[in-house]
Parts: sequence; C-alpha cells; structure tokens
Amino acid sequence: MNIKARVHALLHQIADVYDAWYEAPYRRIARRQQQRRDDLFRLLVMSEALGVPNPASYYTLELLPFMLEDFHDWHRRMGMEHSPLEGFRCC
Repeated sequence: MNIKARVHALLHQIADVYDAWYEAPYRRIARRQQQRRDDLFRLLVMSEALGVPNPASYYTLELLPFMLEDFHDWHRRMGMEHSPLEGFRCC
C-alpha cells in the first residue's frame, strides 16, 4: 500500500471519528423525536379503535395489524398500565 493510500485511509478514519464525536449528543434527541413522530402516527392509525373519530379510518385500517406488533410498548409509554382496547390483551 503506498503512502497516498495510507494517508487517505487515515484521513477517512479521522473524519469518521470526528463525525461520531460531533453527532453523538444529537443522536438521543433525534431518536426521541422519531419516537414521538411514531407515537403520533400510531395514535392516528389506532384512533378509531381507541374511540376517537378518525375521518381517514378507511385508509388507516389496513395499517392496524402492523401497529399491533409493538402496541404494548406504546401504551406503556403513553402512561396506560393496561391495554386501552377492549378485547385485545397484550399484558
């Protein structure tokens, strides 16, 4: 391996370390914001099942089976000790 390739590889590694160091404090914030967006989307999809009228329920009904996969984690984050859906027990 020639000197130019080694210097290029070293600079690339330094740039990766710098990017990781600079972005590290913001990853937690970005992850929390993404979780809030996901929770809002889940609420919109499941609103009809929770008793909240949803004008787009015709379109969101197809997404309901995908939302039930992590429903337990969602209702615990929302502060509900047990499942708010009648007939659906996850705990």
